[in-house]
Amino acid sequence: MNDIRINLHSDTQTKPTPAMKDAMAAAPLGDEQMMEDPTTNALQEKVAALLGKEAAVFMPSGTMCNVAAIAVHCRAGDEILCDRTAHIVNAEAGGLAVFAGAVTRTLDGTHGIFSAEHLEAAIRPDRRHAPRSRMVEIEQTANAGGGTIWPLETVQAVGTFAKKHGLVLHMDGARLLNAVVASGIAAKDYAAPCDTLWIDLSKGLGCPIGGVLAGSRGFIDEAWRWKQRLGGALRQSGMMAAAGIYALDYHVDRLVEDHANARLFAERVANLAGISVDLETVQTNMIFFDVSGAGITAHQMQAGLAKRGVRISAVSDARLRAVTHLDVSSADVEDAADAVRAVLEETPKRTSGMPAGRTAEQVL
Repeated sequence: MNDIRINLHSDTQTKPTPAMKDAMAAAPLGDEQMMEDPTTNALQEKVAALLGKEAAVFMPSGTMCNVAAIAVHCRAGDEILCDRTAHIVNAEAGGLAVFAGAVTRTLDGTHGIFSAEHLEAAIRPDRRHAPRSRMVEIEQTANAGGGTIWPLETVQAVGTFAKKHGLVLHMDGARLLNAVVASGIAAKDYAAPCDTLWIDLSKGLGCPIGGVLAGSRGFIDEAWRWKQRLGGALRQSGMMAAAGIYALDYHVDRLVEDHANARLFAERVANLAGISVDLETVQTNMIFFDVSGAGITAHQMQAGLAKRGVRISAVSDARLRAVTHLDVSSADVEDAADAVRAVLEETPKRTSGMPAGRTAEQVL
């Protein structure tokens, strides 16, 4: 197995810093289920205030935040309107169907972002033959869209539309704080049009675990019930919550470094022959790049990079995704870009018409 020295697979690859570990070890603890863990209570209050909501609940994962929110809001057969690239559609193992019996109607947004006009065209009439439209879901930032930021005015317009039509607006805020740092817009301003939303602690913030779901007190009471049902009930969760408090205090402003490193990497690889990067979408800490013009596959690039100690993931036969985070420096991304160049120079090129992932020599 290759030793990975530069891990750009995802910002989920971050490790707790020594200072974060110290905060975790020193956390006052109690029984979370009895509402007696003071550190968990403090984290929940901190996130509720950050997002301008009445209450919040700490969950083991962001996926559980989404599943619990959908289960509270939706009944079996209800429909969720979301972008076709949404995490709830593509990366949560069908949890919305398993636990809520909900279905999705996906919209063709631009870089993971759709408009109120998209919703207007997609919403179903109120008739017994059709699913009942119940929820609008947005993802900030749009992961598969390239880490793109939902403009505040678009979130507000979608929120106004949802309210007008009696729909719930839920935000998957896994990387909301990346959007906050990049745009200068406060988290509570992005959150205001949303009925419910959550932030992830285990991505750019560098915590080992967790997300925090926020909304009205009534909603959070029901979310706690779903946390129990889903097996997410914890005891002395303050050790994990302390990591979240530390991250919110010390790791948010530094996200600007990840964004700068993403831009640096994107610009470096965009200058390589045969590599295509849509620099317009490099707004936060994600870079998607296409290697098909270089005559190799994304999987060949991934394998070649791994041999050089760099982990970047192929997301299709042509495209790869790189994600910067607090364990990746500017020197690291320069080294990673150099590794991309080296793979291009050393990998046998595909002959026109050859099957993807096979070289001419292999076909012969």
